Amino acid sequence: MKTYTVEIVESSRELTNKERIMFKQGAGAQSLDALTQDGPIEIYPELYALLAIHNEKARDDQDYQQIIVKDKEGNLYITGSRSFIDNFIEIAQEMEGDPEEWGVKVFRSPSKNYNGKEFITCSII
Repeated sequence: MKTYTVEIVESSRELTNKERIMFKQGAGAQSLDALTQDGPIEIYPELYALLAIHNEKARDDQDYQQIIVKDKEGNLYITGSRSFIDNFIEIAQEMEGDPEEWGVKVFRSPSKNYNGKEFITCSII
């Protein structure tokens, strides 16, 4: 029995077999947590996939979600931030089919629930 599984539960369009493997493996995806340590970044997305992950070796939650966003240059970005995932998917779904180019500003925001903690989120640009 596998102790680690990844399933694509949602994507912005039908994925090719190569894209499915790329997203499930997450190889080369840059952590948004690490990238936003020095300030906000901008991403102009081409494609995203929402992943459901089961990891029996995880200390806390063995079942969790992550999102991988592919930008127009082919870079991959990954995070498990619930705030980012919710905001990003809402923006992407709202902009679907809109001819206007759009992107997201990814930034850290102080937590209202945990003193000294930050979370990753995004807004449209």
